[in-house]
Amino acid sequence: MEKIKLNIALSGLNNIDSPGPGIPVIRGIRDSTKIDARIIGLAYDNLEPGPYMHELVDKTYKVPYPSDGVEPLLDRIKYIQEKEHVDVLIPNFDSELFTFMKSEKVLRDMGIRTFLPTLQQFEERHKSNLPQYGEKYGVKVPYSEPIGSIMDFRKIEEKFDYPVVVKGKFYDAYIAYDLEQVGIYFNKIAAKWGLPIVIQEFVRGTEVNVVALGDGNGNTVGAVPMRKTYITDKGKGWGGITLQDPAMLDLTHKIISQTHWRGGMELELIRTAANELYMIEINPRLPAWVYLAVAAGQNLPEALVMLAMGMEVKPFTHYEVGKMFIRYSYDMICDLKEFEQLSTKGEL
Repeated sequence: MEKIKLNIALSGLNNIDSPGPGIPVIRGIRDSTKIDARIIGLAYDNLEPGPYMHELVDKTYKVPYPSDGVEPLLDRIKYIQEKEHVDVLIPNFDSELFTFMKSEKVLRDMGIRTFLPTLQQFEERHKSNLPQYGEKYGVKVPYSEPIGSIMDFRKIEEKFDYPVVVKGKFYDAYIAYDLEQVGIYFNKIAAKWGLPIVIQEFVRGTEVNVVALGDGNGNTVGAVPMRKTYITDKGKGWGGITLQDPAMLDLTHKIISQTHWRGGMELELIRTAANELYMIEINPRLPAWVYLAVAAGQNLPEALVMLAMGMEVKPFTHYEVGKMFIRYSYDMICDLKEFEQLSTKGEL
């Protein structure tokens, strides 16, 4: 079968200690047997490694942060579209999804397709709404409450037993063992990601995850469960292994069928000593470890692009159990002139 030629723009090209999903998503698209892609990188920072990985990224444009406002970002996307004729745009950061979801019609009028959750799906799975989410869909979740100040926490402190988990609205989570640590982590996260901060009941157990893709009609296109084998101090998986776990898959299918989830997602779960699954978070996009799913036999990035294009996608029915990933750092060498070009011209 002849491959379909597509111009695909992606963000999330960073690779810090909490890496973005952009490069793993690109690797999945590059592995596709159905798509011949020209990859356009969308970079927020000159030191993101993606723009300099020319074997993966064909062209890169600097874009303004979503916090700068919708109009500057859309103006830049319009400029990029005039040059690149982007077919599909895949945002890979939680913090930019709201902007792109609200702008879906504007992007479509430009000729750019996306495949993102609806605003309702995005809002109701927020960490601050997790108890209501669990009650609505019959999913076990830890008790949590959003706070806007330390004084807010003092008022509800008696509802929690230490330790507690202090979480940002987009990223970062820390385990706090007393009120003083809650204050330290509150200030640290609020300075970076803003308010509210979420205080969550600490559930003891093994952290497991599922990467999945929903078609927007209640069907699960693909799902691969994984257990982290190495976890950083930020709680990020630096190694993992695919699992044969019907309970995790059943929970994933249940959530997608009830919510009619549209797009990629990651379920963060805790399996307790009593073998109960608690959902601690839903990330509304493909995670940075998505290439493990590709290697295990489910190319979810490829399927996401095809869904965005309105093409028929058959659900994956199996994956390889016992497939592992081990993340590593790598000193990539590039020329100063490339850094200067991206810094001054905003293109590379």
